[in-house]
Amino acid sequence: MRGKKGNKEVLKRILLCIRPYTSLVVLSLGLAVITVGLTLYVPILTGNAVDYIAGKGSVDFGMLGKLIVLIIAAITVTAAAQWLMNHVNNMITYRIVQDLRVQAFHHLHRVPAAYVDSHPAGDLISRIITDVEQFSDGLLMGFTQLFTGVLTIAGTIVFMLTIHPLITLVVVVLSPLSFGIAGFISKNTFQMFKKQSETRGELTSLTDEMLGNLKVVEAFGYQEKAQERFEEINERLAGYSLRATFFSSLTNPATRIMYSIIYAGVTLAGCFTVIAGGLTVGRLTSFLSYTNQYTKPFNEITGVITEFQNSLASAARVFRFLDEEPETEDSPDAEELTEIQGKVELEDVAFSYRPDQRFMEHLNLSAQPGQRIAIVGPTGCGKTTLINLLMRFYDVTDGNIYVDGHEIRDITRKSLRSNFGMVLQETWLKNTTIRENIAYGKPDAADEEIIRAAKEAHAHNFIMKLPQQYDTVLGEDGGSLSQGQKQLLCIARVMLDLPPMLILDEATSSIDTMTEIRIQNAFGKMMNGRTSFIVAHRLSTIREADVILVMKDGKIIEKGTHKELLKQNGFYAELYQSQFAPS
Repeated sequence: MRGKKGNKEVLKRILLCIRPYTSLVVLSLGLAVITVGLTLYVPILTGNAVDYIAGKGSVDFGMLGKLIVLIIAAITVTAAAQWLMNHVNNMITYRIVQDLRVQAFHHLHRVPAAYVDSHPAGDLISRIITDVEQFSDGLLMGFTQLFTGVLTIAGTIVFMLTIHPLITLVVVVLSPLSFGIAGFISKNTFQMFKKQSETRGELTSLTDEMLGNLKVVEAFGYQEKAQERFEEINERLAGYSLRATFFSSLTNPATRIMYSIIYAGVTLAGCFTVIAGGLTVGRLTSFLSYTNQYTKPFNEITGVITEFQNSLASAARVFRFLDEEPETEDSPDAEELTEIQGKVELEDVAFSYRPDQRFMEHLNLSAQPGQRIAIVGPTGCGKTTLINLLMRFYDVTDGNIYVDGHEIRDITRKSLRSNFGMVLQETWLKNTTIRENIAYGKPDAADEEIIRAAKEAHAHNFIMKLPQQYDTVLGEDGGSLSQGQKQLLCIARVMLDLPPMLILDEATSSIDTMTEIRIQNAFGKMMNGRTSFIVAHRLSTIREADVILVMKDGKIIEKGTHKELLKQNGFYAELYQSQFAPS
């Protein structure tokens, strides 16, 4: 979305967002008409009142009193209509923003894992939170000031024409100069606001990265470099913000100069007309009031245009995210995977992260129900990629994966994933109680079930030592719990609702040796009768596996039991001896 064409596309999308609230928009317009109409009627009453005072005869107190009552009534109704209009505009704006945030958050769950993996989390957060907020600010100003501004300009021209067409011509002829100035400024501000929005996302991303890994940053003494990166991005942001603010701040003084010239011209022409007898003093008073009301909306509209440039830039970033292709939908005839045995087959599977570079190819595997399949190999060999393919976080480039004879692309993702239980190396815990964290996959679980799962995962003892035990509220990502304790809670979460297939990806990497022995016993019970895929660097944890797959460079180079692979004296034997050979 670039240039004028891009702006038009963004505006079309904004109008589509507004469409569901057409009735409220019509109500807002109606209230704007009432507000502007009564506001413009007051100068007529004021002018008549002046003429009743400044007339040649005595002051007509009777008519003057009636006019004052009318003026007060008009002002009161105007104030009520304006308050109601602002309330309606707030409703429209915040409902649109609510819808947009919900769409963005929903879309975040639909985009492929590849998109999330390739974009910084901070940038995504910035689009969903900050950019939507910026968009709402511009939209609210548009509804609040643009409607009334345009109506005021049109209304004042009509009223001024009824008073004196010739002087009105002076006002109308000089007005385009204000539009020209505003147009020139807005062209320059959009690009600056666009860059400001993008750089703000970059800064949010860096801040999120540093906060999420603060201990690592400090442990490796990266503070100075992090500070340098932050200052460099912050300096760019300050530059774009300063230039955007500079151009936008030119609007007010530049247009005010034009309005002052217009007002001075009207005053001068009006005075000569009064002297010549073409206008009364009261009518001139009304005309000058209209001139002031006519020029004021231009200043407000140019301010709205400036703010709207920022809003458009932010909206464009949100819409670009919403336009990202979601992961492939389940086929209409996709099956629900229920009551499965757990047979998993890979048939000549190939996969590429990039179209021009094949990462994995000719992968074949047959896992029988209840078998324990261990996957080992050096870092980057494809162990985690294989897990991602089994779960359909990524789809295979070539070949097929079957579960109980069903090609997984013919199965709904939800039913496929619900039949896998995962315990990963990276723990994830909600900012809520321990009880709710364990029951994440089974919210209706009874307390007895939760406690049983915690005991089987050897988490019960440390939970009971916490201040509120199972009702202890954890901070972000587990708060002050150790990495091992967080891992135990993640294991308990799977144990609570055991599916027919399991994936254990370095599941005991953060647990001490004594606890690991107990966990291995628990895993033994958990894996009994379930097809299990175990990714491990510690080869001691997978010696009892039915089949061990040895991967290297995206290929399975060896396959067999622990004893069979040691006899082959190949790559697995080399890995095993490197861990257990005496020093």
